[in-house]
Amino acid sequence: MIQRTQQVLRGRTAIVTGASSGIGRAIAEQLGAAGAHVFLVGRRVEPMEATRSQIIGDGGDATVVQADVRSPAAVRGIVDRAVAETGTLNIMVNNAGVYDPASICEGDPENWLAMLETNILAVLVGCQAAVRAMRAIKAEGHIVNIASNAAQRRDSGVYGSTKHAVDSISGSLRNELEGDTIRVTNILPGIYATNLSRDWDPAFVQGLLDRAGIDHRVVRGEYLPEDVLTHLKGPMRQIMGDPADVARAVFYAVTQPIDVNVLDICIRPPKRIDLPG
Repeated sequence: MIQRTQQVLRGRTAIVTGASSGIGRAIAEQLGAAGAHVFLVGRRVEPMEATRSQIIGDGGDATVVQADVRSPAAVRGIVDRAVAETGTLNIMVNNAGVYDPASICEGDPENWLAMLETNILAVLVGCQAAVRAMRAIKAEGHIVNIASNAAQRRDSGVYGSTKHAVDSISGSLRNELEGDTIRVTNILPGIYATNLSRDWDPAFVQGLLDRAGIDHRVVRGEYLPEDVLTHLKGPMRQIMGDPADVARAVFYAVTQPIDVNVLDICIRPPKRIDLPG
């Protein structure tokens, strides 16, 4: 459940990539409920339209942008559009990510390329475009990059390597911006009830659903229905968190005074389990 707050972000503009489901959707809902105009960026329009309606109902505003963040031109275009339509950009959340559990020995290079382009290149371009826009309009801004608990392990595979890169990007950019009114926060979530699980080993996901008493057959590559994800948050709460928890962490970071630098927030359920590989 999102945190209901006063509309402390009224008049501010936020971009959230990967906003069609999971953590990105929860972040967009949280920022919208706080009054921000949220640009929802993702590949699936229907769920983003539903989120847009919810944000408007909560008193915020939202724009749906269907885009593939692997395209640098698309990412830059989204930033330019947000500034052109609202006159500002205050929050950039680089959340979009893909996951492939295959080992280095058995992995498909095409899947690695998709991870590199989505998890690293899109973050770099998003950061760069946001900084240039914020500087141009002299905005006080926050850039939030969604990494992963996997970045805390040296043996977290190819996916973990991309999140190590996000960790490094966040730290490097933070140093570059010490003289600016732009702060950078790195969020490192553990396992949450999102559709990232569509890329996990189906047997692993099926085991989670069976333990939770949910009657649903898992098919590799298919999105889990929203009602399944909702039910999963309850009985598996100790090992699989609610994306709204991450959204509240983002909200905390972006509502701090600009002279407060929230470097990293590592957030996970009480019990740790590593991503399947």
